[in-house]
Amino acid sequence: MNFRDNLAIDQRSLADEAAAPVMEAERPARLLIVDDIADNRTILLRRFARRGFEVAEADGGARALQMIEQGSYDVILLDVMMPEIDGIAVLKTIRAKYSPLQLPVIMVTAKSESENIVEALNLEANDYVTKPVDFEVALARVNAQVDRKRAEEKVASAAHALRVVNDQLELRVEERTRELVEINQQLQGEIVQRQQSEARSRFLAFHDPLTGLPNRRQFREELVSGLAAASSEAGQSVAILFIDLDGFKGINDTLGHSIGDMLLQAVGEEFRGVMRRSDRIARLGGDEFAVLQVGNRQPEDAIALAKRLIEIASRERHIHGHLTTIGASIGIVISAGAGDDPEALLKSADLAMYRAKVEGRGTFRIFDPAMDAHVQARRALEFDLRNAQTLGQFEVYYQPQISLSTRKVTGFEALLRWRHPTRGMVSPAEFIPLAEEIGLIVPIGDWVLRKACQEAAGWPNALSVAVNVSSVQFLRGSLVPSVVSALSNSGLPAERLEIEITESVLLQKTDKNIDTLNQLRALGVRISMDDFGTGYSSLSYLRMFQFDKIKIDRSFVEDVTSSRDCSAIVSAILGLGSSFGIPTIAEGVETEEQLSHLSGEGCTEVQGRFFSMPIDAQEVRRIIERIGV
Repeated sequence: MNFRDNLAIDQRSLADEAAAPVMEAERPARLLIVDDIADNRTILLRRFARRGFEVAEADGGARALQMIEQGSYDVILLDVMMPEIDGIAVLKTIRAKYSPLQLPVIMVTAKSESENIVEALNLEANDYVTKPVDFEVALARVNAQVDRKRAEEKVASAAHALRVVNDQLELRVEERTRELVEINQQLQGEIVQRQQSEARSRFLAFHDPLTGLPNRRQFREELVSGLAAASSEAGQSVAILFIDLDGFKGINDTLGHSIGDMLLQAVGEEFRGVMRRSDRIARLGGDEFAVLQVGNRQPEDAIALAKRLIEIASRERHIHGHLTTIGASIGIVISAGAGDDPEALLKSADLAMYRAKVEGRGTFRIFDPAMDAHVQARRALEFDLRNAQTLGQFEVYYQPQISLSTRKVTGFEALLRWRHPTRGMVSPAEFIPLAEEIGLIVPIGDWVLRKACQEAAGWPNALSVAVNVSSVQFLRGSLVPSVVSALSNSGLPAERLEIEITESVLLQKTDKNIDTLNQLRALGVRISMDDFGTGYSSLSYLRMFQFDKIKIDRSFVEDVTSSRDCSAIVSAILGLGSSFGIPTIAEGVETEEQLSHLSGEGCTEVQGRFFSMPIDAQEVRRIIERIGV
């Protein structure tokens, strides 16, 4: 063989080599390439390997015979012209021991060597390919020999097995009978398992896997049947109760989905326990349930059940060591059955539930057509709120906080405002609860914190900025990193930032909450208790954590000069502050009488319209110049 043979192998693109060789799944076919030219072996080896073959190579006849003795191969690709021992001699040696079916040999020869081809075929070579080698032809012929060899092996194996079976048939009759009995029993078991699996699949098609209650699909079918039954019997009507759990998302976010799942199971089981035999309850998904009632006492029966379900939902539950508290908002729709669309009824019940949430939660509402427009308007507000931050519609306003001893500005409270392009200024009382409900309060709160720190960094050093933090921000555990980032990016000293938290923040996960407060305190940030006195745990938290300031809620300040109760509460709070050595600030001060009363009782600071409405950042310096620092 001359060196030009090395370049004779087809060098067409390898992109067409996607197809795998015809091989049995248990192992790749083993191919031995015998050629004295290394480049030829390398190219063929690489290309066959890419097609899934297990490829070995030999650089001459002697090495090839040695490898055949030491291992097993499915096909030999054997070059004719080689020094020392040529391919014809190697073929003769192979055929002395292996038949063409036992070890197929494909000869590789030049087109001009026809006498070699004839001689090789006479010596029972299985096939041949000519140079330059067309790889696709070589691949097809190698695959053909692999298929033939393996087919023969299968036939031989089957024949051998048949002989063995025949030889041992009489001895194994009893054993085989026993095996058949065992197989039959196994098949019976598999049939039972399959039936159970199919029954489970049918069950899951119509039931919720978590609670075992019927799912939305099953509920809709029962609703269709209930509507038909009500329309065919005088006096009968259908009631749908659409139930959404209040506060469930907070449980999921703070305690984890596994606790949330166990809570859903517990609530679902308790709901099921108060159903009448004719009632149908389903879990529609998430924290939503639905109940179907058919009867002649509607809406009375539906109202009675709604009140019972709200009471059940609001119970305290200990779930895996955690105290959980949720509630329920319920929407009710009543139908006479004739001609009503099931999906439209469910939508109406959903709208009524949404109205119950908007109007305070923990209650029920019966659908009326006017709700649709109201809910659509609220959903439009939700859509706008989701885009408000991106569109730059949020602004931070500031209300000055005044020292009663000096009547000078000590700092400002940062207050979020939403300037809507068509609605104008949207009330925080309208959009802040919505932001908490739909999960936007954390990014919005982080933005307010960054903006307030950035603005305050340009004020005189004696002034601080107070930022109110939502309970959602606090409980999700991301507050400390957010504060660190805001201080770092703005350059505001930590002691000039005051974080205001409400008592609701501290009602759950006490140890974790106190740890978060301690981390903020370690940064140098000041902590104030907002809306003091409106909750249940004020005194206990004053003992557990040293707050830097107590803020008296505006609801007490508003009537402090006209209500004996409010005056007593304010006096008590100011007395507590004095006893604990904690400064106090009253919000919502609007009159000279309120200011005088608070000053006389020893209040430290005030804020409210008496001194200034909330103002934008540009007005802050004018307030500082007018009132002084």
